[in-house]
Amino acid sequence: MAHKIAILGASGYTGAELVRLIALHPNMEIAALSGERKAGLAMAEVFPHLRHLELPALCRIDEIDFSEIDLCFCALPHKTSQEVIRALPRNMKIVDLSADFRLRDPGDYEKWYGNQHAALEQQDEAVYGLTEFYRDEIRSARLVAGTGCNAATGQYALRPLIAAGVIDLDDIILDLKCAVSGAGRSLRENLLHAELSEGYNAYAIGGTHRHLGEFDQEFSRLAGRPVQVQFTPHLIPANRGILATVYVKGEAQVIHETFAAAYRGEPFVQLLPLGEAPSTHHVRGSNHVHIGVTADRIEGRAIVIAALDNLTKGSSGQALQNANLMLGEDETEGLMMPPLFP
Repeated sequence: MAHKIAILGASGYTGAELVRLIALHPNMEIAALSGERKAGLAMAEVFPHLRHLELPALCRIDEIDFSEIDLCFCALPHKTSQEVIRALPRNMKIVDLSADFRLRDPGDYEKWYGNQHAALEQQDEAVYGLTEFYRDEIRSARLVAGTGCNAATGQYALRPLIAAGVIDLDDIILDLKCAVSGAGRSLRENLLHAELSEGYNAYAIGGTHRHLGEFDQEFSRLAGRPVQVQFTPHLIPANRGILATVYVKGEAQVIHETFAAAYRGEPFVQLLPLGEAPSTHHVRGSNHVHIGVTADRIEGRAIVIAALDNLTKGSSGQALQNANLMLGEDETEGLMMPPLFP
């Protein structure tokens, strides 16, 4: 019998991506879709590319009967998620795609997001959703907090190296490029085609990007001492994809061997041969992350490059991967589609 699924915030990009993925899942049935501003509309009206699917119409959250829902994906804006999840049934599994439960310390949440935490009880039970590193905790979790897409990319490129102590923890530079869908579907002047296309700009410069809270939390926890990376994100005129270029002090061969050991057997992490670099083209529309390692011309330095699709592996695909674990399904179910190319 199929697991009954609700998606809150189905009118956004990550909500639509969840629908696309779950449509291929043999053991999940979408029973409810919410979209507060689009309530009453068919999904085909909001996302015509999904018109071939038989889906419930969008509704308001308070119109959903959660008594028969097995798992709820919450693809709502930050702050809203805490208020909604706090009121959901305690016996229902939840995967949250927002930032509202990613930071374990409520003080850190207030620092990076500017709001007091509104669901402290739920925060205490939340498990961080980077699947490859929290798999056992996710299996038994009721609430899983999905990572930021930028934060996920940087962590795939750095976690094994920090854990193994093969790089200088005080000299890490993370230069990241993210496609425009990472900013969500809300209308903004700077995201208009005429103002975004043919350009390329840095933002949140000097350590103000909110995903730094996740880097600080996770890297420091791994190292057993404070670790801060120098991080600058850039917005690129592409629909999907993240490319992170990380500059570290360490030996490229050792770094490559460390990745090979850490990611051996992982179905969604592909380590390229030493000296090869990944591209966002090669992961588009998939749940895969590609990682490359190259020695720098300066002795004792290396460059690590990671690429993933921000809507899939960086968000909705990661969410489905976690939901599979929570529901006792095969972790890869509904996620083995190859990337789209060209």
